[in-house]
Amino acid sequence: MGAGATSGLLGDQKAVEAGEGKERFQKQRQVLLFFVLLGIAQAGSEPRHYSVAEEMESGSFVANLLKDLGLEVDVLAPRGPRVVSKGKKVLLHFDRQTGDLLLNEKLDREELCGPTEPCVLPFQVLLENPLEFFQAELWIKDINDHSPVFLDKEIILKISESIIPGTAFLIERAQDLDVGSNSLQSYTVSPNSYFHLKLQDSPDGILPQLKYPELVLDKTLDREEQPELSLTVTALDGGSPPRSGTVQIHILVLDINDNAPEFTQSLYEVQVLENSPVNSVIVTVSASDLDTGNFGTISYAFFHVSEEIRKTFQLNPITGDIQLVKYLNFEAINTYEVDVEAKDGGGLSGKSTVIIQVVDVNDNPPELTLSSITSPIPENSPDTVAAVFSISDLDSGDNGRMICSIENDLPFVLKSSVENFYTLLSQGALDRESRAQYNITITVSDLGTPRLKTQHNITVMVSDVNDNAPAFTQTSYTLFVRENNSPALHIGSVSATDTDAGANAQVTYSLLPPHDPHLPLASLVSINADNGQLFALRTLDYEALQALEFRVGATDRGSPALSSQALVRVLVLDANDNAPFVLYPLQNGSAPCTELVPRAAEPGYLVSKVVAVDGDSGQNAWLSYQLLRATEPGLFGVWAHNGEVRTARLLSERDAAKHRLVVLVKDNGEPPLSASVTLHVLLVDGFSQPYLPLPEAAADPAQADPLTVYLVIALASVSSLFLFSVLAFIAVRLCRRGRATSLSGCSVPEGHVPGHLVDVRGTGTLSHSYQYEVCLTGGSGTSEFKFLKPILPNGLVQDTEQN
Repeated sequence: MGAGATSGLLGDQKAVEAGEGKERFQKQRQVLLFFVLLGIAQAGSEPRHYSVAEEMESGSFVANLLKDLGLEVDVLAPRGPRVVSKGKKVLLHFDRQTGDLLLNEKLDREELCGPTEPCVLPFQVLLENPLEFFQAELWIKDINDHSPVFLDKEIILKISESIIPGTAFLIERAQDLDVGSNSLQSYTVSPNSYFHLKLQDSPDGILPQLKYPELVLDKTLDREEQPELSLTVTALDGGSPPRSGTVQIHILVLDINDNAPEFTQSLYEVQVLENSPVNSVIVTVSASDLDTGNFGTISYAFFHVSEEIRKTFQLNPITGDIQLVKYLNFEAINTYEVDVEAKDGGGLSGKSTVIIQVVDVNDNPPELTLSSITSPIPENSPDTVAAVFSISDLDSGDNGRMICSIENDLPFVLKSSVENFYTLLSQGALDRESRAQYNITITVSDLGTPRLKTQHNITVMVSDVNDNAPAFTQTSYTLFVRENNSPALHIGSVSATDTDAGANAQVTYSLLPPHDPHLPLASLVSINADNGQLFALRTLDYEALQALEFRVGATDRGSPALSSQALVRVLVLDANDNAPFVLYPLQNGSAPCTELVPRAAEPGYLVSKVVAVDGDSGQNAWLSYQLLRATEPGLFGVWAHNGEVRTARLLSERDAAKHRLVVLVKDNGEPPLSASVTLHVLLVDGFSQPYLPLPEAAADPAQADPLTVYLVIALASVSSLFLFSVLAFIAVRLCRRGRATSLSGCSVPEGHVPGHLVDVRGTGTLSHSYQYEVCLTGGSGTSEFKFLKPILPNGLVQDTEQN
């Protein structure tokens, strides 16, 4: 090196030291110049070698340079020594006091040199006073501080199961930053039965760490047996102790289509309720294929199934779900056998059979089939077959078992004949009159859950049998008809009903023969055979016939005919068609009757009594009396109710001796009828007492007056005639009454006879015949008499009381 260059370098160094605040460009020029000079200096001498292990701590001792520099410790510091090296980092430090070369920081050989071996870091020791360079090299020794490392944590190898043994598969090699014996030396693989590891064949001289490892297949892979393998490859270095690194080799065995799909079950058996909803999944078939990918992708399909199955079920080709596409019907088809095929992507297939049992649910109500019905059925005929029917249920088990019943309150019973056939019988005799029609509800119920039932209505009519006689509405009828009726008059009706029906209920009326064969009933009354109306055939006379009793019959038209009877009593009502009839005094055209009255009679003296009867009855026979005319009005009076003629005042000498009285007898009918009678009264002298003495009282003997004798004789004659007529009248009446009694109260004489046969007239003034008693006694100087006294016959009294 020349003096000019040296002085220039020193000048540049001083400029650098003095101008730390100058610009960056000037610093770069100085550094460049420094290295140029340093290179010139190195070219002229051999560097000294120093070594240190990597990873030494900062400040670690490297070497003492005093001896190599040829300097003493005391002159070292004035020379201004310092270490100069390439790069920005100052890795070494020179201790000016001791001359020791120290590490300024930890050294990482792999960072500084990488794979270069040896790792040499050149540096210079610069002595400034005077300027002198000392060249040296720092050799960094490798330590085993790095393990082999695979760049990938996992290596995936895809190997087809069809690869033959002996095939080698190259894998990446490991990286080790150490060098020499600390670098990668060998590989190992985890124990397995399929692969072993070897290093790639290569020309001699290639370092192990530069060779690629290979996995060699020892036996055929089977993806279905082991679809994948995991191996661990370990890389070992030569350090002590050795370090290692691993990588996971994940081997995927690639499939070939060497396996057909297989169902999990060769036979599927499933039970499905027949009321399962549409689109419900009833079963899922499943097949597996040991292959993968397209070879392991399975699709499902029906295999040679009927059209009915295709209409009923649907198979999902991906999931294997078999779904309903229409409702099942156990009663139509209860079992389906479905073949299913599973096919992979390579064309291989497997088959399975699905047996679908349809489980019955109680969805069918029982059915009733009517075979025959008998209607109407005759009454009074027990155990008559009314209907024959059969029952059925399409369901099975308890759902198909049935019970049959009818209402409990009906006179019918069900009897089972052959299987599921029933007979409806009448239980006991039926009575059409009680009930002519039966609405029978037959209930058929199954034993399913829930129970279903069917009801069938049967109407059974009961035909009539003539088992009921006509019945009159009354056991006896009382009819009233007024006398003097017009012929063919409707006098009333009888009515009978028959609870039978049809001809058995058609009633015909008739008159029954009377007990007395001599009674002309047919000439008196007739009856309408159809409606029971009664008619009087001729005019009735109350005074001749007061009552009529007969029996009528009602007969139906059944076979045999039944009949019944009723009593009819016809009462003839009286009409005012008879005027009063005067019994006394007699009006027979003979000499008039003369009543003798003493002039000394007191007022109210009984002169006579007008006796009259009326053939009518009731108020028509109520008689009233009145004085119609008198010779001397005011002298005599007539009692209105009993016809007694009495003096109204005292008699005087001036009163005429003869008096003529006209008495009017009138009934109470509407219109009233009347009769009149003339009474002659003779006023005489010589009656000292107004009334005759009693027979038992003894009179003073006296000589009879001739006038009195004449009067007594005349009165006795008149009384005898009167008594004779009364007795004759009573005899005729008793004869008529006896005949009427023999005719059951009905008598129709040919001629007119006063009506006194049967007393239905009530009370009258004189409604019966009378017997008169006349008692005459003689006394001294006077003639006295006892007036007429009516005596009623016992028979007539009893008859009156009965009526």
